[in-house]
Amino acid sequence: MAVYTEVSDEALTAFLSAYGIGTLLSCKGIAEGVENTNYFLHTTGGSYILTLYEKRVRLGDLPFFLNLMEHLAARGLACPQPIRNRDGVALGELCGRPAVIVSFLEGVSVKRPGVDHCRALGRALAGLHAAGTDFGMRRDNNLSVASWAPLFAGAEAQADTVSPGLAARVRADLAVLEAGWPGGLPSGVIHADLFTDNVFFIGDDLSGLIDFYFACTDAFAYDLAICLNAWCFDADSRFHRDMGAALIAGYEAVRPLTQAEVAALPILCRGAALRFLLTRLVDWLNVPKGALVQPKDPLEYDRRLVFHRQAGHARDYGWGG
Repeated sequence: MAVYTEVSDEALTAFLSAYGIGTLLSCKGIAEGVENTNYFLHTTGGSYILTLYEKRVRLGDLPFFLNLMEHLAARGLACPQPIRNRDGVALGELCGRPAVIVSFLEGVSVKRPGVDHCRALGRALAGLHAAGTDFGMRRDNNLSVASWAPLFAGAEAQADTVSPGLAARVRADLAVLEAGWPGGLPSGVIHADLFTDNVFFIGDDLSGLIDFYFACTDAFAYDLAICLNAWCFDADSRFHRDMGAALIAGYEAVRPLTQAEVAALPILCRGAALRFLLTRLVDWLNVPKGALVQPKDPLEYDRRLVFHRQAGHARDYGWGG
């Protein structure tokens, strides 16, 4: 989440007039995240999130995201719901951008997750995968292994200005991942971006998942690998095996991993780390002037890759089977 597009009071009032959500009381830009423009809306009808789609989100993908959120909620997963206007349409246009209003989800994200948070996340992730099994739409992952070399090509010339030797490290990782990326794993709808700021808790209880705008059809274990990267390293890039064990155990309490998924977990974790290094690197080098946005540090994942390169088995991530 971020703010790239400024919305005037007049434009927002006109946009909201098509919805039955009451009169606008306040509107505040949300600086977290890097992908889309987001505002917190408070109206006489309640609290909502307004999203204007920017950057990597393609217009043709939006029905997948919006229908998916409705599908998952209908199956009991706590996630935001698109608000339809009086004509029954969820997707509109505001300031020249595709735009949608979604329901506000109660809860707070945790900055320093612990073992219990990781276990709850694992269960929720497996629940998401189960809830999506009968979703009738498909969206290929356009940020999977085939996209990484083209993505890096646009940043390679400047990579060493961010960290000496970064370009060579990325090239070496790309060679390993392209040669060994697994296929044929159990697949379906995945979130693909389930960082700590996209998971809400009320007290110790997980209250919901948000930000489905990278959701796609891919390997379930890759989604687990993304979470292991996002949740189980500390600020010094040390992997906490007890947190990894809790996350995997929580997941397997709902959906046990296959032998092929267990075998693939190290390379999936390495690939997930490289994917976020690359997208963060591109964002770091291309922040629009004047945008209310906080680009995330790509070197976080450069440091995490040090661990992944030496990990040889799922047990290194806490798997205990």
